[in-house]
Amino acid sequence: MWRLVLIAVSTAAAFAASPFALGQSYPTKPIRMVVPFAPGGGSDISARILAEGLHQAMGQPVVVDNRAGAGSTIGTDIVAKASPDGYTTLLGNISMAFNPALYKKLPYDGLRDFTPISLVVDQPNVMVSHPSLSAKTLKEFIALARSAPGKLTYASAGVGSGTHLAMELLTLTLKVELVHVPYKGTGPSLTALLGNEISVFLSTFASALPHVKAGRLRAFGVTTTKRAKALPEVPTISEAGVPGYEYSTWYGILVPAGTRHAIVEKLNKTTVGLLNSPDLTQRYLAQGMEPIPSTSAEYAARLKAETEKWSKVVRAASIPQM
Repeated sequence: MWRLVLIAVSTAAAFAASPFALGQSYPTKPIRMVVPFAPGGGSDISARILAEGLHQAMGQPVVVDNRAGAGSTIGTDIVAKASPDGYTTLLGNISMAFNPALYKKLPYDGLRDFTPISLVVDQPNVMVSHPSLSAKTLKEFIALARSAPGKLTYASAGVGSGTHLAMELLTLTLKVELVHVPYKGTGPSLTALLGNEISVFLSTFASALPHVKAGRLRAFGVTTTKRAKALPEVPTISEAGVPGYEYSTWYGILVPAGTRHAIVEKLNKTTVGLLNSPDLTQRYLAQGMEPIPSTSAEYAARLKAETEKWSKVVRAASIPQM
């Protein structure tokens, strides 16, 4: 009889420790979602919408932990060094693809030290100008820039920011010379443009939208490969005169490398289900973001491709490393 009891106990223990059982029982405590940027921005907004959905779907609180600093490297490093148990996640964004080229040394490897779960949303940018600028379309702006090299200016949210690199990609593609004027964030950049202090800005979509709708700014084109649902009359930059141009601020969820496959699968299935739901879709669209659920492999492939793409841009633009 004791032998039967021991067999039963051993079998139960083996099942409890199996990957299948771990995946079924996970999560059993709150999950931490590290956002490597300050509260209030696109990363924070996208994280909080997803965290609320995951809480409802998985039955455990998902706590958003903002750890800003050093171009997102501080918060990202926290997750890279966390226990790979599924209870510490990262809301990563396109800065993960920029930073290997922008920093001389990172404390983590963005491709090796994380397991992607799913892409979450794309946030297009929109190229905007002050209405007083003589160019009314992107083609007219390109012609104007070519006729007066070094005379037109563009704002960015800072050296090495997405708005900086995306404009460098545009100028390199077009072989035009614009003067870069860095500001400390999107807000100051928009203020300068509204005050007619600069020529153009590749603004985040949500920030520029009310000004475009009110006629305070003119939209030349959106940076994604498809037109934005909130501004369907505005062409993509690729359509408007720069074939093949594409840039978007994407966000995605990742966990430390070494996290069990069953946990990765459960997080992916739950996240994808939420992103396909009408409720989260509408909440994201209201913020100028479009859900882009993916497999883990698709996210990994995009991160690798974008890392290679932006490394070439940083080198070609001679942007100094930090």
